[in-house]
Amino acid sequence: MTLPRLALAVIGDEIGPTLDEMISFCAENDVRRLDMRTVGGRNLMGMPLDEVAAIARTIEKAGLSVPTFVSPVLKWPMPGRETAGGKVDFAFDPATCPVDDPLAHAFDVAVVLKADKLRVFSHLRYQDYQPFDLVPRFERLADLALTYSVDVEIENEPVCNIGSVAELAQFFAEYPEPRPGAVKPLIDIANGWSIGAPPGDTEVEQLAPYVDAIHLKDRDMTAKRTVPLGDGDVPWTDELRRLLRGVKAPEVLASIETHCPGDGRNATARSVAALRRIAGEIGVEIV
Repeated sequence: MTLPRLALAVIGDEIGPTLDEMISFCAENDVRRLDMRTVGGRNLMGMPLDEVAAIARTIEKAGLSVPTFVSPVLKWPMPGRETAGGKVDFAFDPATCPVDDPLAHAFDVAVVLKADKLRVFSHLRYQDYQPFDLVPRFERLADLALTYSVDVEIENEPVCNIGSVAELAQFFAEYPEPRPGAVKPLIDIANGWSIGAPPGDTEVEQLAPYVDAIHLKDRDMTAKRTVPLGDGDVPWTDELRRLLRGVKAPEVLASIETHCPGDGRNATARSVAALRRIAGEIGVEIV
C-alpha cells in the first residue's frame, strides 16, 4: 500500500530564540515549514496581533510557511482543580493574554500567521480527571475552529490530563458524536514512551484515520532524557510505519520537536536528517 507523504516542519524555538536563527536553519537544511511557538522567549499568545504580524511578515519574506501555531492553549490549570504544581515547560497563564478571551486570541494569532492548525492541550493533570470534563472546552474550540477555518490539534502531553496516546484515544472515544472534523488528534509517540506508555495497536488503529499531524522526537529511556530523533530507544521506523498505515489523509505534517535545549540547532539538524533516512527506509516521500 502507498503510505501518505510527510510534510516536514520544525518548531522554530527548538533551534534558537531568534527569528534569524530559525530562518537561517531552514535555509541551511532545506526546510520550508516553520511551526511557531515563541520568539525571544515570549509566547506568541502573549503578544498583541501587530507584533505577531511583524513576525509573520518576516517569515513569509524568507519564503517559509507556518502550518501550525504551536499554542499553549489549555496548558494551564482547570479552574477549581488542584494540580501537582512545579515547573511546566511552555505553560501559559491566560491572565497574561493581551485580550480578555485567550481562546479567540489563539485563533487570531493562527490566522495572522496563516497557519491552518492550532495545537492545544488538555489542562494540567489533576486527580479524578474524566474525559467528559474537557467536552465543554472542546465544544468552544470546535466552534472557533469552524468559524476561523483553523483545525484544532490535541496533543498528548505527560503533564496534562491527556498524556499518553491511550489517553488521547480514550478522549476521542468518549467525545460526543458527531465528532467535529476540525478537532483532531496530534499524536506524540515519544511522549507516550517517556512515561512508560508506548502506544498499542488498538489506540493507533483508532486514532490514525483522523491524524494529519504528528510531533517527532526521541527518548533515551535509561538516561530519562530527550535526544535527537534516531538516537534514542523509540523504534521510529516501526512506529512511523504502523501509524501511517492507518492514516486516511494523503499528507501528514511531521513536525520536529527536538527538546534538546543545550544543543538545539545541531540536534534539530540531526533529527531532520534522521527523519529523511527513516522515511526512505519505509518508502515515504518527504515534501
